[in-house]
Amino acid sequence: MPDNKITRRTWLKSTASVLAATAAAPIASNALLQTDAPMPGPQPNATSPSQDADRARRMKWWHEARFGMFIHWGLYSVLGRHEWVMENEGIPVAEYAPLAKQFKPKPNAARAWAKLAKQAGQKYMVMTTKHHEGFCNFDTKTTDYCAPKQGPGRDLVKEYVEAVRTEGLRVGFYYSLMDWHHPDGARCAHDEDARKRFVEYIHTHLRELLTNYGKVDVLWYDVSWPLDAAGWESERMNKMVFELQPDIIVNNRNKLPGDFSTPEQQIRAEEGGRAWESCMTLNDSWGFQKADDDWKTPKQVIRNLISCSRDTGNYLLNIGPKPDGSIPEESVAALTEVGQWMARNGESIYQSDPCQPRRSNYASFTRKGNTLYMHVHFWPGETASISGLKTSVKSAKLLASGKNVEFKQDKFRVRFTGLPAAAPDHPITTIAIECEAEPTQDTNFVRNEKPREGV
Repeated sequence: MPDNKITRRTWLKSTASVLAATAAAPIASNALLQTDAPMPGPQPNATSPSQDADRARRMKWWHEARFGMFIHWGLYSVLGRHEWVMENEGIPVAEYAPLAKQFKPKPNAARAWAKLAKQAGQKYMVMTTKHHEGFCNFDTKTTDYCAPKQGPGRDLVKEYVEAVRTEGLRVGFYYSLMDWHHPDGARCAHDEDARKRFVEYIHTHLRELLTNYGKVDVLWYDVSWPLDAAGWESERMNKMVFELQPDIIVNNRNKLPGDFSTPEQQIRAEEGGRAWESCMTLNDSWGFQKADDDWKTPKQVIRNLISCSRDTGNYLLNIGPKPDGSIPEESVAALTEVGQWMARNGESIYQSDPCQPRRSNYASFTRKGNTLYMHVHFWPGETASISGLKTSVKSAKLLASGKNVEFKQDKFRVRFTGLPAAAPDHPITTIAIECEAEPTQDTNFVRNEKPREGV
């Protein structure tokens, strides 16, 4: 992943229905040069009705899932100083490559990842098969710089796939096109023979990954530096991918639009109904960074998940396992609490519909059909209100307990009354509001029409 440096997290006010309120993180100036996510995102190419129908078929499960786990794990985990340590510290290949012998994870570490993902309410997982460092976590005929022929002594991707399938989750592969280890990884930009060799090397990896591990649900390309789509032969690349895996979905980071966009470390809904997935770290690092203590709280994670679901996006949340494959304790604690909340409130997240209401200074919203879910993250006490709800409310209840909530509605607001003084759920309480029709909100109506008093 790009080397994003987060210095603060804060909630941004939404502007239009295509933007999601989020705990967005500023990105260091050099990160804009390193990221592979286009700004703005690539526009979809013209597609036929049959292509649209096929994409809808392939992506149905993904749209329903809403929540996935990202895993960044490789030689950088041994050093524990961020996944970009090789480039950021200028470590020569000859000095970095011996880490491959030191990388000796415990057997079947991925079982704990998959169990945690399922417990957290995540429906799919995406693991780094090769990151920018060039080390392959899978068995390949192209190089000895791979897990079976180095310290691990076995195929780590195979173990991961088996673990994910055991828990009934969907399998995703991350693959970095950029490669700091391969001798053609940079000179391919100006040497045509090098480009041809390197592209064949990359295409061979993808062919192996999509041939040797059974059904794969997601292919997550990353950084395309230093080539463009023509240089990578991305059209041919994707053609091969879909021939090998007809049901797979692919992202937009091989410089083609793909099936979905990938805003990184921010929540940004795409225009025109295009599918999108926000990927984020739990602290400020994708790979294991032993000194990084800037952990998101369970409340921050849930608020981000709500913001993605509100605009029908997915939330791909990262863990960076230690070199032995164990998950940092802070990640386990956060995802465990998130999972407990999801067990009580998950119906407000999965298979959510676009949600127009969004104005509140202590709550956020998701929608499914005519049910509006009010997620109260700052509990106001015995009364909670929504301004400008234009749809009649039929009933309301606390989602976690099913307890009915009394309410009073006029043309300017809905007041939910008789609530407990302390929040009845943790870390966020959800009120399920059944409406007569699809709920909409107009706070400008309240501003303009609410009676004023004399002065």
